[in-house]
Amino acid sequence: MTPLQTPLLDTIKDAADVRRLPPEKLAQLAAELRAETIDAVSVTGGHLGAGLGVVELTVALHRVFNTPHDRLIWDVGHQCYPHKILTGRRDRIRTLRQGGGLSGFTKRSESVYDPFGAAHSSTSISAGLGMAVARDLSGGDRNVVCVIGDGAMSAGMAYEAMNNAGAMDSRLIVILNDNDMSIAPPTGAMSAYLARLISGQTYLSLREIGKQLAGRLPKFVERGAQRAEEFARGFWTGGTLFEELGFYYVGPIDGHNLDHLLPVLKNVRDAKSGPILVHVVTQKGKGYAPAEASADKYHGVVKFDVLTGAQQKAKSNAPSYTRVFAESLIAEAGRDDKVVAVTAAMPTGTGLDLFGQVHPQRTFDVGIAEQHAVTFAAGLAAEGFKPFCAIYSTFLQRGYDQVVHDVALQGLPVRFILDRAGLVGADGATHAGAFDVAFLACLPGMVLMAPADEAELTHMMATAVAYNDGPLAIRFPRGEGVGVDRPERGAVLPIGMGRLVSGMGEGDLALVALGTRLADCLKAAERLEAKGLKVSVADARFAKPLDRDLLLRLAAGHRALITVEEGSVGGFGSHVLQLLTDEGLLDRGSLKVRAMVLPDIYIDQDTQARQLAQAGLDADAICAKAEGLLGAVQAGRGLVKAG
Repeated sequence: MTPLQTPLLDTIKDAADVRRLPPEKLAQLAAELRAETIDAVSVTGGHLGAGLGVVELTVALHRVFNTPHDRLIWDVGHQCYPHKILTGRRDRIRTLRQGGGLSGFTKRSESVYDPFGAAHSSTSISAGLGMAVARDLSGGDRNVVCVIGDGAMSAGMAYEAMNNAGAMDSRLIVILNDNDMSIAPPTGAMSAYLARLISGQTYLSLREIGKQLAGRLPKFVERGAQRAEEFARGFWTGGTLFEELGFYYVGPIDGHNLDHLLPVLKNVRDAKSGPILVHVVTQKGKGYAPAEASADKYHGVVKFDVLTGAQQKAKSNAPSYTRVFAESLIAEAGRDDKVVAVTAAMPTGTGLDLFGQVHPQRTFDVGIAEQHAVTFAAGLAAEGFKPFCAIYSTFLQRGYDQVVHDVALQGLPVRFILDRAGLVGADGATHAGAFDVAFLACLPGMVLMAPADEAELTHMMATAVAYNDGPLAIRFPRGEGVGVDRPERGAVLPIGMGRLVSGMGEGDLALVALGTRLADCLKAAERLEAKGLKVSVADARFAKPLDRDLLLRLAAGHRALITVEEGSVGGFGSHVLQLLTDEGLLDRGSLKVRAMVLPDIYIDQDTQARQLAQAGLDADAICAKAEGLLGAVQAGRGLVKAG
């Protein structure tokens, strides 16, 4: 295969070099930047389609604005790979999403060109407005530019920020990257001409004069003139919504045409008053045929062959937990017409695309609006339906107030499906589901389950359908199951009942696992038993309510008890310790108890196996914790006293 040739890109060390290029070289730079992005992601995997869609826009922004002095904020951040290449990180671009490598999102600690970290959507305008106000208070002159996709504009937070910005005089530039043509398509040369015209100083100056003149006229005349001006531009450009929010609207313009982009961006850069929104239309996957043909499959990719586009997905004999959930939900919905499914712009990620193919009338994608998704599901539950609200653990954090007030406080039977619970590998700390047990198990009336394998998830789905006494949540990790046989139909589990998986329920050590940490507990138990210890292993199944009888029996029958969970402090282990404290079992010195949880740090991207080792939650760490806890034992058992 011929090595990638990027002679112009090779001369770019940072964004200042982009500004030094002759204008006629920018199209070549964009072409080479696109090729480099494709080649890099083919090696590392990651988000591809969104980045390819903003190549020309990235070049234009760094050309027109004096970054990093001018603040450039990318919403979500998954489209930032071309930005990273142009801002001094090209030499590390093939470490994207790898252990010790570049983040797949913008990250403040990584570069001065990343003024705000982002991986959850719809934060850019709020952050940008804060920076713009800080500039004004400090007497500065920098530009603040936010790039937000039309998908991210479906979140209420974006409109809250725009409403606030529109009521202020702070100079803020918002680039709406419309890559689904969900608002309006560009209209060719006429659209570009109008965008240049209405963003230019002549028009803006005349508009300002008109506003001042209208201010001296009676109110009804002033408002009439304003409406006429808005109608004239709204007729040609379609920006009435943004105008009503207080933004000056420019667009739509072709986001892949530098001849259209550059003059408009220069005009808005030089405008000195108020917030401006520039509507740019782009195509996901632009310039790479496989990604253009299948934008959804190339939004996030694993390693792939550049020539064919074929992704190198590892084969597994076990289905993913996501697929097990989806197939179980489809089966349960076939038996119960009250089962419905809700997701917040993640139908593919949560498996609800499969459910939607079978039950399209009972599938609801509400957009990037987790708060609305939760309360919408609450409304369904209030009317007797059985909503399954499938949201990644990390994203449910955004709807926590609604979980508390709209669901839990009212005792409504919303079923929360928390995909990507625990450590998530290459997406890193921003997407890790570290806190859900802690923030859900503290809520009165909440039932919280975690399957140890795919068969257990099937049973828990049946349990969720049958349970109508209040809110319920099931958390499971990213990736494949352990390969156990799945039942044809799930059995309804007794609420709050765990199971003893191995051992006699008495001996030296009890290991109590929540969720998929069970497999490593069993491995650790096998090693410890080989050293002469008597070990019992239990699967908690429920973080709430706890299986009091099982836990108290294990505590009474062993010298030591260790809980193991892939979640933060304050979760399952904390509730077990509270139980044992309340029962007075910690008052006697013969019982030693420890809770193994995620450490009090954010764990960066790596493989999930390495992350678990770093977190101290794999079989090796469990063995070490057990040996240290039990201390010195007879020499014949092969244990040494912990240091």
